[in-house]
Amino acid sequence: MLVDIIAHPHWFWLTLGGLLLAAEMLGTSGYLLWSGLAAVMVGIIEWLVPISWTAQGSLFAVLTLVCVFLWYRWMRYREVRQTPVSLNQRGNQMIGMQLTLESALDNRIGHVRIGDSSWRVEADRDLPAGTPVVVVAVEGITLRIQPR
Repeated sequence: MLVDIIAHPHWFWLTLGGLLLAAEMLGTSGYLLWSGLAAVMVGIIEWLVPISWTAQGSLFAVLTLVCVFLWYRWMRYREVRQTPVSLNQRGNQMIGMQLTLESALDNRIGHVRIGDSSWRVEADRDLPAGTPVVVVAVEGITLRIQPR
């Protein structure tokens, strides 16, 4: 068997790549995908152009790094192009909401009722009851407001 691997190293790389890709399907979150892809590429390259074992190992390492780098670049590009998601971030969904204070702010802090919830609000200065305000930011569980 060792003689066959030495005589046909592309089978070693294709088998290793297949095993790494199969292990990836068991749920390792992408860690083995790029090594498996690199091993398959080394197997194909070695089948087309026979190279030494040292060159094969070096090519495997370089291709693994190239695959990871290209995946990283693609993910960063994709992340920049996507609109920010505010799903399940109720506070962020309230930015820009216009409200009217039911009670005056004391020491710049108060509470406002939104739907069936009471939210803590904070402003730059004390505001009287009945002041129309707008939510400009969310800091933890506190809504930052400014007068309209």
